[in-house]
Amino acid sequence: MAHRNSPLEITRRQALATPAALAAPLAGGKTRLSAPWPPEALAKVLLPRSAWKHFPPGGERPAWQSLPAASRQVCIDSGEKALTGSWESLPATLFLEYVRDGNRSRYEAAWSRRRDRLRELAVAECVEGRGRFADEIVNGLWLTCEETWWGLPAHLSMQKSGPGLPDNTEPVIDLFAAETASLLAWIIYLLAPRLDSVSKLVRVRISGELERRILTPFEQRDDFWWMAFKPDASRAVNNWNPWINSNCLTVILLEAAAEQRRARLVNKVLRSLDPFLNYYSDDGGCDEGPGYWGHAGGSLFENLELLRSASGGKIDFFGEPLVKEIGRYIYRAHIAGDYYINFADASGRLNPAASLIFRYGERINDAPMQRFGAWLARRDPKRETGDSSSIARQIPALFAASRMAASQAAAPLLRDTWLPGIQVMAARRHEGSAEGLYLAAQGGHNAESHNHNDVGNFIVYAGGEPAIIDIGVGEYTAKTFSPKRYEIWTMQSAYHNLPVIGGVMQGAGRQYAASGVQYSADDEAAEFQLDLAKAYPAQAGIITWRRTLRLSRRRNTVLLNDQYKLRTAVPVELNLMTPCVVVTSRSGAIQLSAGVDIEFDGHLLAPSVEEIRLDDNRLKGAWGSRLFRVKLALRESAAGGQWEIRFTQSPRQ
Repeated sequence: MAHRNSPLEITRRQALATPAALAAPLAGGKTRLSAPWPPEALAKVLLPRSAWKHFPPGGERPAWQSLPAASRQVCIDSGEKALTGSWESLPATLFLEYVRDGNRSRYEAAWSRRRDRLRELAVAECVEGRGRFADEIVNGLWLTCEETWWGLPAHLSMQKSGPGLPDNTEPVIDLFAAETASLLAWIIYLLAPRLDSVSKLVRVRISGELERRILTPFEQRDDFWWMAFKPDASRAVNNWNPWINSNCLTVILLEAAAEQRRARLVNKVLRSLDPFLNYYSDDGGCDEGPGYWGHAGGSLFENLELLRSASGGKIDFFGEPLVKEIGRYIYRAHIAGDYYINFADASGRLNPAASLIFRYGERINDAPMQRFGAWLARRDPKRETGDSSSIARQIPALFAASRMAASQAAAPLLRDTWLPGIQVMAARRHEGSAEGLYLAAQGGHNAESHNHNDVGNFIVYAGGEPAIIDIGVGEYTAKTFSPKRYEIWTMQSAYHNLPVIGGVMQGAGRQYAASGVQYSADDEAAEFQLDLAKAYPAQAGIITWRRTLRLSRRRNTVLLNDQYKLRTAVPVELNLMTPCVVVTSRSGAIQLSAGVDIEFDGHLLAPSVEEIRLDDNRLKGAWGSRLFRVKLALRESAAGGQWEIRFTQSPRQ
């Protein structure tokens, strides 16, 4: 069932105009987190390091032995596998591939395998408690300490000497330096006596590295862009902020020895998180898409959970309305199965962290969110207990496994969702069911975080299966976050479900935006309207381009209506992207193998189909080996007119 207490699931007809600002930072900003908790107040409520137990340490055997037997076995099996073989090398030449040929995946894969192995060994030792994993854990810890930098080559523009090799005289904090630091800090906390049994210098070495690489630069610098202390119009406050802060907060709470310093640094985390919250509109919509929610909203949760735990419950922000709405976004973006609304840099298929969602739902007392987390866990139980990218997520998942198993499990499958801050709507035929057609669409602008040029894009699913899609994003390369980003075809409006006008695609930048956005929904239909004119450069010659998308629940149809007025008559074509086999057997009609028929005026529009072979592993993982671009081109150029495209579900479905 829908979360009926929220105004965002529209159950009566209403129209909402374009917000004055789309997810724009608030002028002056609100200090939601930091104002109530200056350093002196924090110093009074933060538990001493020696008294804080966020997880049971590995030496508390009853707690670890109480875990479900199946979960314990998964962890031990992973640890035993990690005992075999040698540790991978991370040579300078592998690091340099990013600047030499733009490849970032090979280094990142080797980097990840090292961390995964160390995590698997540490968790296995906590579960088993016999010491047989200790030597190999120390090998992994020592090897990690020997790395010049814990971050990734793609992020080295943060250092003054620029990309290439890391400068060990300037420790900079990126996503993965912070993630590594958190891993090492948790291992010290969990396994201190076991590490000391190998050598008392292990913990001394790690603590020294954490001070040099994380605590000192975090304390002394405020110019890392992700901190958001110095607003940068070219960079949106995004998942980097809560993700890095959550890992730095972990190191601060576990490693900062002086209590006054600890309080000052915690306050700095809160001051840094405030701009992240200010970037969001009240609806909690994530303009980075659901693929990044896990390290946007999800990492916000981890920050707040650490603070709540480290203060014995005295610092508790989970009653904040915005914190609740940010959490709920993840199930509002869910289509069916492992498909999610994937506007921006998100894959069409996701497997989000079930325990994270379940525990977030517990904290905000949101039953649909808890049921969604439990439903995800039952789809892939091994992933939740033995295969996680973060020790800070794996261990809570282990201790939440019994609660999730006892919980009701269901995907909410909301009938209607409207997120006015990011201008995203979604509607399905029936609440709680994937049966019938599903429509999602967006307005927004073309300077969103992880932006694609896609104002006015939409998707259509049938029975929970993709018919008209957003392609998503391929594997990241040096080009992805460079001035050449929009040379990548997946970022261009011509490869979204949008028109090309006189050969002109949408432009990149905040000025290329939707206007006149309206939304309404009731028991009969959901409708979304916007004008696309401002999303295109002036050379497109658009005076108005009014797009209307309507899902009729009773008729089980989606209707697309485009009405346009141009300065001159130019060739115009509408693109529709699909993973389905396309059949054009009769005039004015196209059949998709997903069981969707597309009908249009065959006298007005001429169809053609382009096959796109996929060689990108990320795209292939979502859609298979090929996609199709259906082009519906005006048979005669005109300076004005309209077309209607009707999507219906075939009776055989």
